[in-house]
Amino acid sequence: MSSEIPSDLFYTGTHEWVRQEDDGTITIGITDHAQSALG
Repeated sequence: MSSEIPSDLFYTGTHEWVRQEDDGTITIGITDHAQSALG
């Protein structure tokens, strides 16, 4: 199993990620692991 970690994402210790878009907007998401755990 391999993982790709995009270089433009910053990860938290609790399975969230943050990315600053080109226009300055911040996008927040959750990892694939968190998505699987939540169902």
